[in-house]
Amino acid sequence: MSELSKVRVVGPLASYAEGFWDELVRLGYTPRTARDHAYVLAHLSRWLDQEGVEPADLTPQMVERFVLARRHAGYRRGLTARSLRALLGYLREVGAVPPVPQPVSDSAIEVLLVSYRRYLFDERRLTPATVRLDEDIARRFLTECVLGADLDVNRVTPAGVTEFVVTESRQYSTGSMKVLTVALRSLLRFLCVAGFVERDLSVVVPAVAGRPMTTLPKGVEASVVAALLGSCDRTRSVGLRDYAVLTLLVRLGLRAGEVAALTLDEVDWRSGELVVRGKGGRVDRLPLPRDVGEALVDYLRNGRPRSSSRALFVRVCAPDGAMSAGSVAMVPRSASRRAGVPIVGAHRLRHTAAIEILAGGGSLAEVAQILRHHCEATTALYAKVDRAALELVVRPWPGEQR
Repeated sequence: MSELSKVRVVGPLASYAEGFWDELVRLGYTPRTARDHAYVLAHLSRWLDQEGVEPADLTPQMVERFVLARRHAGYRRGLTARSLRALLGYLREVGAVPPVPQPVSDSAIEVLLVSYRRYLFDERRLTPATVRLDEDIARRFLTECVLGADLDVNRVTPAGVTEFVVTESRQYSTGSMKVLTVALRSLLRFLCVAGFVERDLSVVVPAVAGRPMTTLPKGVEASVVAALLGSCDRTRSVGLRDYAVLTLLVRLGLRAGEVAALTLDEVDWRSGELVVRGKGGRVDRLPLPRDVGEALVDYLRNGRPRSSSRALFVRVCAPDGAMSAGSVAMVPRSASRRAGVPIVGAHRLRHTAAIEILAGGGSLAEVAQILRHHCEATTALYAKVDRAALELVVRPWPGEQR
């Protein structure tokens, strides 16, 4: 409490100072950073006292006024509402200030989307990320194609569905359009199943023209992989973490979201296996290669900060918590910049894992097992980069001696 004792807090928030300090320590903030947050608490408490405002009456608009007052007073920190997130989060949690008012929408579209969201979670068992994507597409379609405040979805016609898809196709790639049409079929099927419409219009959604097997999976060369791994400063916590993340991406071909979802309980050290939770709720056990295991051990022993989270990979900086899928995806991109090589995304490392399996004499069946493909056609794409197998079936050019 020595650092907190340097901060004098008067006013209506004085009684919350010690609890806020304890919360900052629990979240992993350094004493200096925690002290900076405590100074903001002290200023907010004084400001509320001067304005004659009770904490229970603090609104988002008043927070903006407080931030503006800090700017005018020449403060260098706490100059945005976002920078007050830790403080306001704690005060809301203990009931000192009111919760953030949730925007209430009584529009017919939003009411329908509540039912659709429940259907996607309960009936389809989709992940939160997929539900958000499908809901966004549904909102766009309903907003653009269903006229009238009463949301009469029976006004949707096959021609209207086709026009929506054609319009969207002018601004999105083939891959994105395939995602959109799948989501649109899901919505139209729901409208029929739930009794909103009599006809199932999912059958009229146009198929997206796209020739399968026309592209080559793009991996990265071994020298680039070595450069990415070598760019990690393994004398620091963040370097040990990034090295372990990169090793998982390139050796096991995990998706960024799968790496972020790993927990301490899903590394089975006795059997040398890793439990991976993938798409569609699928759970697989993958063998843990020696180098991957060593990278994880090094990170867990020397790099992982103390954390209340059971996530395998946690944030290095406060607040304490698991890395997000977006943060994991940024690891190879940041490593690319450090190494001075073209930007490499997490999914290219997944392709690299498959290509390395084939280059080492592995089969497509092994690729399918490691990458956990649901469909054989997905794995078949990698046959195009299996040079050893292709050389066995290529026919000689007329006149060429083999």
